[in-house]
Amino acid sequence: MANNLLSVWGTIGSVLLAILILLVMITIHEFGHYVAGKIFKFRINEFSIGFGPALFKRKNRRTGELFSVRLIPLGGYCAFAGEDGQEEEETKEDQPMPESEGSNTPSDGEAAAAAPAPKADDGLFTHKKPWQRIIVLIAGAFMNYLLALLLIFILFGVYGQSLVMVRGVAEPTEEYTAEQSFREGDILLKADGKTLYLTTDISLTLNGKKEGDEVVFRVARLQEDGTRKAVDVPIRLRGSVAVKNSNDFTGVWNALGVGIETREDGAKYYMVDSVGYHFGFFETIGRSFVYSFKIAGTIFRVIGELFTGRLGLSSLGGPITTISTTSRVVSAGGMSGFLEIAALIGVNLAVFNLLPIPALDGSKVVFTIIEWIRGKPINRKVEAIIHAVGIVLLFGFAILVDILQFV
Repeated sequence: MANNLLSVWGTIGSVLLAILILLVMITIHEFGHYVAGKIFKFRINEFSIGFGPALFKRKNRRTGELFSVRLIPLGGYCAFAGEDGQEEEETKEDQPMPESEGSNTPSDGEAAAAAPAPKADDGLFTHKKPWQRIIVLIAGAFMNYLLALLLIFILFGVYGQSLVMVRGVAEPTEEYTAEQSFREGDILLKADGKTLYLTTDISLTLNGKKEGDEVVFRVARLQEDGTRKAVDVPIRLRGSVAVKNSNDFTGVWNALGVGIETREDGAKYYMVDSVGYHFGFFETIGRSFVYSFKIAGTIFRVIGELFTGRLGLSSLGGPITTISTTSRVVSAGGMSGFLEIAALIGVNLAVFNLLPIPALDGSKVVFTIIEWIRGKPINRKVEAIIHAVGIVLLFGFAILVDILQFV
């Protein structure tokens, strides 16, 4: 009974920590918008952590900015004055119309007198220069990326970079000798001269290769004195590799001669694990940058696979799935799992928010660029409707992919 109770509390703690990670990442994103907005003197109405009914509110008497903490901890926002164009329209309506007497066509002098004076910098979002708005819009994603990069560097420096280790191999044969196979404990560093950062790097390198082809792997091999030495091993593939999508590794492990174990529940598993492997300080810095780019590239590859039908919607997840997966990783991996999943969420938020999807920052950047080129904006009301429809569709999509996880 006591063990069950501890397990329940442990699960609750992991879920709460997962929600905290998501909330921190979203808050950092909005803080990026806030800092950039303050630099360029944008007028800010509210900075909110969470959304829904307010639990706490405080207004800055000097700036008029409202700081709030709201009930639902799965979002947040930095609301700029005039961002939706409404306050801009109200400003136009408040301006007096010029009057002329006795003629419908005022003279040049009258026109000059009637023309409104150039508007002062009132801090409205839509009155700011396009390049300033673009910087403010991308600042949120930039802050997410910077935090993710810092977390990756800490992860690699303290726990090592997570790489694939072979725990067991298939029995050698006359055709596939021990010299052409991995050894137990080998950590995979490179394949065909390409450095391995993600497990998908292995499948992409082997994709399209045929049975009997030779692929040179660089591995960190365990020596008799307990140290590891980087050695090149020519692996002869035991099968052809045709990768269907980012989640397909069955043909990969078979081709590489990875062993299979049967566990107590009768299920069969390939004998591979993820282990932390340390590199030098400067190499760790370089690998942190490349690893972050690799994660971003994976996001684009998954989107491409969705559009081409190679990957189903059931492979994705919304907020509930994200929290569930995060809590599971944190529970199993401890602090290293915490750093890894937080960095992954950070890069995902950065990339996803820059996509040109209505309601996201990337779409607003596109509208701003169009305005910059045309010299005038697209109708603000039309833009607002597009973003409103976009956010409804995004929420609907997030709910749908969560539901598919349980169908």
